[in-house]
Amino acid sequence: MSEQASVTAAPKPSPRTAKPDPVKILAISLMLVATLYFGKEVLIPITLALLLAFILAPLVDLLTRWHVGRVLSVLLGVIFALGVVVAIGSVIGAQIANLSDDLPQYAKTVQAKVDTVKNYSTGRLSKWADRLGPHAAKPAPDPNAPASNQPQPQAAVVQQQQPQLSPTALAERYVSSVLSPLATIGIVFVVAVFALLQRQDLRNRLIRLIGSDDMHHTTGAIDDGARRLTRYFLAQLTINAIFGIVVGVGLLVIGVPNPVLWAITSAVLRFVPYVGSPISAVLPIALAAAVEPGWSMAIYTTAFYAVVELLTAQAVEPMVYGNSTGLSPFSVVVAAIFWSWLWGPVGLLLSTPLTLCLVVIGRHAKQLEFLDVILGDRSALTPVETFYQRILAGDPDEALAQAETLLKEVSLSTYYDEVAVEGLKRAAMDVRRNVVDQDQVKGMKEAVASLIAGLEQHVDKQPAAKSDETPRIFGDDDAGLRPQPDPRSLSPSDTVSADWRHQPAVLCVAGPGPLDDEACAMLVQLLGKHGIPAKLIPHQEVSRHRIATLDATGVAMACICYIEPAGSLAGLRYLAQRLRQHLPTETPVLVGLWPSDDTTLKDEGIRGPIGADYFAGSLADAINACADVAHHAGTAEAESG
Repeated sequence: MSEQASVTAAPKPSPRTAKPDPVKILAISLMLVATLYFGKEVLIPITLALLLAFILAPLVDLLTRWHVGRVLSVLLGVIFALGVVVAIGSVIGAQIANLSDDLPQYAKTVQAKVDTVKNYSTGRLSKWADRLGPHAAKPAPDPNAPASNQPQPQAAVVQQQQPQLSPTALAERYVSSVLSPLATIGIVFVVAVFALLQRQDLRNRLIRLIGSDDMHHTTGAIDDGARRLTRYFLAQLTINAIFGIVVGVGLLVIGVPNPVLWAITSAVLRFVPYVGSPISAVLPIALAAAVEPGWSMAIYTTAFYAVVELLTAQAVEPMVYGNSTGLSPFSVVVAAIFWSWLWGPVGLLLSTPLTLCLVVIGRHAKQLEFLDVILGDRSALTPVETFYQRILAGDPDEALAQAETLLKEVSLSTYYDEVAVEGLKRAAMDVRRNVVDQDQVKGMKEAVASLIAGLEQHVDKQPAAKSDETPRIFGDDDAGLRPQPDPRSLSPSDTVSADWRHQPAVLCVAGPGPLDDEACAMLVQLLGKHGIPAKLIPHQEVSRHRIATLDATGVAMACICYIEPAGSLAGLRYLAQRLRQHLPTETPVLVGLWPSDDTTLKDEGIRGPIGADYFAGSLADAINACADVAHHAGTAEAESG
């Protein structure tokens, strides 16, 4: 009894497969947001320290490989970063002091321009008033208004004496405003030192905390995330530094005062997504307008900023990052609003790195995959799902557009095998479950036929990889496709039997499934592209009552195409027997299952009960099998002749 109970009892879901509770996720999310908001005084320095540790990690590793010593490497790296911060702060202070000396002269120039604009506007208004003539209406005098000759009472001026602050109060007001940022910087660097010294220990503790039951995946996720984030931070730091240098040199050539100050400001503000660069350009443009009486310098400065930002955003960053940073443009804007609401200006600076961290976590943690779906730039649907959704909607144009995009990375046979046939397999399963009606099936067949016709001009060859293409920050797995070797083509120099030069040499026989004809049509198209003439035979023409009328003249091989056999071998066996009885003697028969995940249908299962000569689990395998048979037949004919 106990044994029977143990067999029939439902298995308990494992922690990794259990469906997360939405209410629990919402409650945890609200708690995290509240913690981030109310604990920002503590969390901001720690976050800055950890990001600084990510940036300094490659330098520390380099010094360690040079046998400097772990502790000394960390100290040298942190001292270098502190020196850079102090140097930048000193330069900014000196530039601001230099700028303040010339502010009165700049103010006079600006006032002169304002007066010029005001006089111009006043002159235009005066001319407009003169055109109205002397009969222009004048406001009627107010009878209640006091006479102009009567003295007007003057308001008494009250002066409020400010209490004199004590030296302690003065020190508390001014010294605390200086010491508070210095204390924050000190905390950041101290925490960064300990984070770099105990990096491996912190990683191990994090693994123990979140994934000790799945050590392999957790370790891979943490190492991969740390490596990718470090690469992104360094790339962004390098690009922004070069941007600042270019801005400084350009403003120096134009003649804008204090170009070093604006170079540093532009480099720092560019960490703010979208609005950082325009904000950094406002002050230099305003200063350029205040330097000279004319407007030429301001116009040159505006054009220079626009050109440099356009080249950086549209040319340099795509070349360094790949197609994107891994975030959708919408999520970048929303993240900037969210983190600036939580942590103010610091949150605005850290919005992109922090959101990247969430995307990395979502790509590795199954229960947090929604973060990648919401924030990431990868398509919400896989290529197979997109293909199925488009043919189900009867939209072959969008399916063709998707195919042309993917064909820039993979060959036509790979696209058919891993996208189109997989989508047809899902459609066939839905038809078998009666969730798709016959009208939808008809629409899908028409959409797939239109897609195949639209791809007729494409060659079945793996596209050449671009030598200057830089890998994406998050890898090249967005398409979900694995490029395969090109199927073998029969060139004119190959030895081919005379039977294989007839039209058609291969009969592609469709199975009884609702979409097997479409899979057969793909095989016919691919065989033709590889120099093998083929013909599509619908399943009705090889039925018991109609196979006698099938024209098998000059047929050298037969390929049976099944998207899914539905677990039954009887139909395959009888179809293969009918073909063998009708085709010329010793004509090889190939059974193709697109694709097959049933081990009982492979090798001996195909050759034994079914009696086929070859088995193919993909369209590429079927093409290679046909090419091999054609080559061997031609070689045998040449030797016998």
